Amino acid sequence: MSFTDQEIAYLRSQPLARIATVAAGGQPDVVAVGYEFDGTHLYVGGLDPVKTRKFRNVRAGNTTVALIIDDLLSTEPWTPRYLRIYGSAELLEHEGQFGPGTYMRITPTISWSFNLEGRPFAHGNQEVNSRRTVHHAVAEQGA
Repeated sequence: MSFTDQEIAYLRSQPLARIATVAAGGQPDVVAVGYEFDGTHLYVGGLDPVKTRKFRNVRAGNTTVALIIDDLLSTEPWTPRYLRIYGSAELLEHEGQFGPGTYMRITPTISWSFNLEGRPFAHGNQEVNSRRTVHHAVAEQGA
């Protein structure tokens, strides 16, 4: 399965995500990042990103990552929404929002979306929707 049209629209509407990687000693690290979505993969880059902890963690072989893209439409009434993604990361050369350079390409494995409709949240509100998706690996072109 893949992302729904609603999830894709949400991914493309948000400029910021938080990504969690894990260091060799097991210490989780989370940081806010800009990202791009091409319909299949997410790309995280930056200004000289290879010097960052998140890139060092992936380069060291810890390729399992988690991202969350979220926002809060209102605090009164409480109206959160999010898309949480577990995935596998690799470093590669890419031309992206930060220009040419090394980027982290994330292939989603599982995702959860919550309340992308933007309905006010309250316990017992059955109209607030969540969705879990298992993503199947997409064969690379030419492979």
